[in-house]
Amino acid sequence: MDQPVTKRITVSTLQSAYQKGEKIAALTCYDATFALILENAGIHVLLVGDSLGNVIQGQSSTLPVTLNEMIYHVRCVGRGTRSVFILADMPFGTFQVSPQETFRNAARLMSAGAQMVKIEGGRHMAETIEFLTCRGIPVCAHIGLTPQSVHQFGGYKIQGKTTNAARQLREDALLLQEAGAAMLVMELIPAALGEEITRSLAIPTIGIGAGAVCSGQVLVLHDMLGISSGTLPRFVRNFMMGTDSIQSAVRNYVEAVKTGEFPAHEHMF
Repeated sequence: MDQPVTKRITVSTLQSAYQKGEKIAALTCYDATFALILENAGIHVLLVGDSLGNVIQGQSSTLPVTLNEMIYHVRCVGRGTRSVFILADMPFGTFQVSPQETFRNAARLMSAGAQMVKIEGGRHMAETIEFLTCRGIPVCAHIGLTPQSVHQFGGYKIQGKTTNAARQLREDALLLQEAGAAMLVMELIPAALGEEITRSLAIPTIGIGAGAVCSGQVLVLHDMLGISSGTLPRFVRNFMMGTDSIQSAVRNYVEAVKTGEFPAHEHMF
């Protein structure tokens, strides 16, 4: 998907790309400098993720990230871009509340410059998603491994491995689409399940460890640049290897996503 330099990508742009079978390349971003670099390298979606808790703040999980911190980083990213689509995570504790309070929190992210908010969770979030979308706030749902529930899962484990778990994720995806979700992130699920869910929906799916048949892919910026501490997850490829600049690495990532070269078999479950 090619975008004009000065025209902002919108929900309609992403839906059109999905309908044409064009892959969507997304990365996390937290500041204006990287936002401009990623935009110039051809990224379509910047996810201002609560992963900033890990890679920016040095936290052990995303749970401590606050709404005010997310608003600050959304504003930073917005100042550095002119055309890329800005998606913002709703942090822990800001949407596991009433739909009315969730709306107030989401509205603050939208006012800061987000074009869509991302909410973790399955069918239990359908009512909230419907409440938001009926009031003009686009929502990206997030199923599979949802990092804010890491303690409930007992760690960062592959989801949807059993027949029952896979069935629930398929059903959740359809329910969230029916509730009004305009996009769906699927994280850390078997590639075959990611393909099955993608083919069953009429909205774009963005995979992170969910196979190659998703409508697009997203990675944490620091992971794909090979600058995260610790061992990289299996679904990550270090795109800095063999390149001489960050911009070249990001361009290679965009091209690999668009052509279907990434993720390869070794990045799947």
